[in-house]
Amino acid sequence: MIQFNFADLIAILPELVLLGATCVILLVDLFIKPSQRDITHWMSIAALAVTAVFIWRGAPEAGQATTAFNGMFLHDGISVVLKQFIVLMSGLSLVYGRNYMRERKLLIGEFYLLVLFATFGMMLLVSAGSLITAYLGLELLALSSYALVALNRDSAVSAEAAIKYFVLGALASGLLLYGMSMIYGATGTLDLASISASIGQVEHPGWLAFGLVFLVCGIAFKLGAAPFHMWLPDVYQGAPTAVTVFIGSAPKLAAFGLAYRLLEGGLGGLSEHWTLMLAILSVFSLAIGNLLAIAQSNIKRMLAYSTISHVGFLLLGFVGATPEGFSAAMFYAISYALTAAVAFGMIALLARAGFECEEIDDFKGLNQRSPWYAGIMAIAMFSLAGVPPLFGFFAKLLVLKAAIDAGFLWLAIVAIVFAIIGIYYYLRVVKVMYFDTAADTGKLALPEDVPMRWVISLNGLALIVLGLTWGPLFDWCNRAFGV
Repeated sequence: MIQFNFADLIAILPELVLLGATCVILLVDLFIKPSQRDITHWMSIAALAVTAVFIWRGAPEAGQATTAFNGMFLHDGISVVLKQFIVLMSGLSLVYGRNYMRERKLLIGEFYLLVLFATFGMMLLVSAGSLITAYLGLELLALSSYALVALNRDSAVSAEAAIKYFVLGALASGLLLYGMSMIYGATGTLDLASISASIGQVEHPGWLAFGLVFLVCGIAFKLGAAPFHMWLPDVYQGAPTAVTVFIGSAPKLAAFGLAYRLLEGGLGGLSEHWTLMLAILSVFSLAIGNLLAIAQSNIKRMLAYSTISHVGFLLLGFVGATPEGFSAAMFYAISYALTAAVAFGMIALLARAGFECEEIDDFKGLNQRSPWYAGIMAIAMFSLAGVPPLFGFFAKLLVLKAAIDAGFLWLAIVAIVFAIIGIYYYLRVVKVMYFDTAADTGKLALPEDVPMRWVISLNGLALIVLGLTWGPLFDWCNRAFGV
């Protein structure tokens, strides 16, 4: 019989605060008029801000970790760091999407509620101490994401993307669940710590290895690693840009948490097997992501293939199965999420009713219209490309160092080669903004959403500041892993 006490509720207090606030927002939204939707917007921002405060206030001391609900929920430094940035990225997504959704008459309560429920699922996921908790958090995130992609019911492209996302997502969830069932059958427990402790005493290790393969396939899908990437470009392109901002940033942090909890937390004793699998996935992701991104004319699809290549870099931190590598991988996930938010946010900023600003050519002449926002977009592109001294450069450097220290020099060389290839398609966006002339300068009119313009400017400048002062953030990541 599962028992819990008051300490369990304290450990899960940020999640309870967010869930309670989401339920209140749901009720309030039922009684307001569409013209009063700003109430829902600011209540959602406030709910995320209060949740962030509770996460910060409840952070454990360095090197300490607590469990709740008989080990099903973990509260440690890793979960605190990931939750803080998940909440931050969710808040940025709401700010960046407000004007975009309003102009398309999609600024409805469901948009905010689905983002909040997805955030709750991600917070639950990164604190998973059991296969059950991991799966519940993952499905709450997945179901909310499917609905968000299909939010524009009048768009055939969005409907097609949502159906593809749902079908392939269900397949990936099935693979993951089947792998979990094999691991449960081999070990007789759902608790990740107990699974880790019993690996050496398993009577039928073949079933454990069989389950590991399915588990890695499911994780690769959720990360968007090749060759399990088929859904990602279509979903990024088909979803409303405001939704793409969200699913292109925060869930990547949750996917990192899922991979770490299941692979290292539960199956660390099989690291010699799953590190090789992840190294192969990394090579596929780097090659397919960078090469196919070159051929794209739609900037959302280009950034989608770019995401696949970045997942390849993220996996470099896993191949050594060391705390230093995991710390570098988490640092990379944070860097990518913050940078991707700027890139997708700029698309949402420049889009207006009747003009989606989804083609790379739509950015022609942006420097003539607004040198400031052309500069912000250029910062995002250079950071994604890994140009020093921006945030993305040091993130790449750290995961490369982790791979080399783990003895995967060949993999680091492959990553560097494809990173150099990838610079091309990022520079193409910069070239279009600064050296091409727009055929219709009216298309580049900036919205009057002052909060969004300020926030995206600060987000872009943060890539420079964190590039110059990345040490404290990396130290925070190191402390989370006990490095």
